[in-house]
Amino acid sequence: MRFNEKELLCISKQPSEKAAELGMRGPKKGDVVKRRLVKLVINFLFYFRTDEEEPAGALLLEQCKVEQEEPMAFSVAFLDESEKKYLFECESSEQCQEWVESLTKASYEFMRRSLMFYRSEIHKLTGKDPLEQYGISEEARFQVSSQRP
Repeated sequence: MRFNEKELLCISKQPSEKAAELGMRGPKKGDVVKRRLVKLVINFLFYFRTDEEEPAGALLLEQCKVEQEEPMAFSVAFLDESEKKYLFECESSEQCQEWVESLTKASYEFMRRSLMFYRSEIHKLTGKDPLEQYGISEEARFQVSSQRP
């Protein structure tokens, strides 16, 4: 997926769903843990040097796996490059669990599966498709699959 720097910079300045200063280690061998301001905006995880306003980088949270590695650390790895993990260190195990949950729910695919699940449940209860009133019920992206959130 392609993005230009101006678009990413604009997105990074939007209000965040979650933000904190965390320890972060990149995916390269020999990378060391550095303090970074980490900010979740929509389905992007931005990371900033603590003294700068522009992001040092961004992770698009699609087709990735978020896992709690230790009580106070979690990782983000992309499915096509699972050996490359970004590691984040938190202040507490509670903070770590909150980050894992937020990042897991941030992807478009998670939101789409949730929509499909609730659409199916509403249809079972009412006999009506809740998307029909918006004229989008036949779009391929809204078709019910067997996956659950």
